[in-house]
Amino acid sequence: MTMSDFPPGLVLILGAFLLPVVARNIRSMLILGLPLLTLGLIWSVPDGSFAILPFLDYQLVFVRSDLLSRLFATVFSIMTFAGGLYALKQKRLLELVAVYVYAGSAVGVVFAGDMISLFIFWEIMALASTVVLLSADGSFSYRVSMRYFLVHALGGVLLMVGILAHIHESGSTAFTAMQPDSFGTILILAGFLINAAAPPLSAWLSDAYPEASYTGTVFLSAFTTKAAVYALLRGFPGAEILIFIGIFMIFYGIIYALLENDMRRILAYSIVNQVGFMVTGIGIGTEMAQNGVAAHAFTHIIYKALLLMSAGSVLYMTGKRKCTDLGGLFQSMPITTACGIIGALSISSFPLTSGFISKSMISQSAADESLIIVWFMLLAASAGVFLHAGIKFPWFVFFQKDSGLRPPDPPWNMKLAMILFAGLCIGLGIWPEYLYNLLPHPVAYEPYTVPHVVNMLQLLMFSGFAFFLLLPLMRRTLTISLDFDWLYRRVLPKALHRVFSLIWTTDRNLRQGFTVRLDRGLAFLSRRHEGVSGLLSRTYPVGSMVMWVSVILAAYLFLSFITH
Repeated sequence: MTMSDFPPGLVLILGAFLLPVVARNIRSMLILGLPLLTLGLIWSVPDGSFAILPFLDYQLVFVRSDLLSRLFATVFSIMTFAGGLYALKQKRLLELVAVYVYAGSAVGVVFAGDMISLFIFWEIMALASTVVLLSADGSFSYRVSMRYFLVHALGGVLLMVGILAHIHESGSTAFTAMQPDSFGTILILAGFLINAAAPPLSAWLSDAYPEASYTGTVFLSAFTTKAAVYALLRGFPGAEILIFIGIFMIFYGIIYALLENDMRRILAYSIVNQVGFMVTGIGIGTEMAQNGVAAHAFTHIIYKALLLMSAGSVLYMTGKRKCTDLGGLFQSMPITTACGIIGALSISSFPLTSGFISKSMISQSAADESLIIVWFMLLAASAGVFLHAGIKFPWFVFFQKDSGLRPPDPPWNMKLAMILFAGLCIGLGIWPEYLYNLLPHPVAYEPYTVPHVVNMLQLLMFSGFAFFLLLPLMRRTLTISLDFDWLYRRVLPKALHRVFSLIWTTDRNLRQGFTVRLDRGLAFLSRRHEGVSGLLSRTYPVGSMVMWVSVILAAYLFLSFITH
């Protein structure tokens, strides 16, 4: 077996099960070494299809390497390394095992060359991420993880049925570009969109991710939605319906993030918002748009993890997560504050940060295709992103009123992970060519033009002015926001309970009425034939049997009559 015959994701999956059985110092080496080994294997695999196994009448392609798969696998490996460094002192071994299986299956998804191997890694990813949630402990995390699992089980069923239907329709298992114009491809698209957190089944993300541990949320933010973005980019480039879905996701995420009081729920809704940009770009489908989606997925994983690392550090050091309980932390947590600000500027597409050189490619692709309304909405959404993630998160967590809390910065490993990703955010913003060289299509785009920089700075300055002007309205209170999940968590169970209660009541009344009438009929027959001993039993079970035999016989005779 050559190195190209070995799926890179299996390094993380198999290595994960060594973590509980080795000594602590060896475990730390594995936590940091496994992602680096995976990264080296990713770049040693040449372009093409490898690790091909026969399955029934088809061929399973576990490794299909090209620029797109290598880009996503690279950032997944970088994320696993930095996340492992951040979680180096995590005592929950179950979580560590689960996150490395989770990361390895995400790498397996982006290297899968056929639908069946894609589905295998897709479901491993769903199971492993559920275990990450379960490892947080507590009855509440159990309920959250079960809701999370049920939604992803639904997505998995839709994907499986869609794959089977597509194989029946096309006769091929190859994972290539499709259009949602058949039963199979529509179900495949629906399965992908559930993992991408597209409404109305998007609340699983904001419901589940904030309930994971301070380290678990960092890993969860990176893999499920971005693997779905990869699958959509590979499978449905240019599907116009994705433009409308993406725009809806963008503003849905902004509105709910602005309403939130929980710092990690703000960032969870921000994931939906940012994935909406990517889904919109996939719907546009040009080479510029595809490059923008791939670049933005890469940068988003890094700056979103940085933001959640800073939020996780605050949670770890203070035990608090609501904006109303925080504030003034810049005085005692300067490194965490600085890294959080860099992440906030990156997600807001501030010049010289990574978000500036990636998100703008999606907007430019809309302009190139004369999609003026889409371009304008993307521009307005950029202002909304700066409001909820660029200003609201750092302002209410690290500044605003003084909460009186004086926690120090977190342990060295957590600080080092944040500094690493903060450096990447700035480095990619200053030298974008290093990222552009990894994109799936040749890049003919220059982000640092005078009009673009000036326009973006004007937009961000206006958004900042609007935030502080409306600050009294932005102050959070101890309230909760009702999302779409309220319909299937509250309304649907009550509606089903009422429907079943009505059915049970009706059934009981019918059975009671029938019993009364049957008893009367049996009494009548007994009086008419009282001289004939044993004609009909006066006990209910035997009389009921006679009645049902009569009904079935009558139905049989009736059906025989009308069919002849």
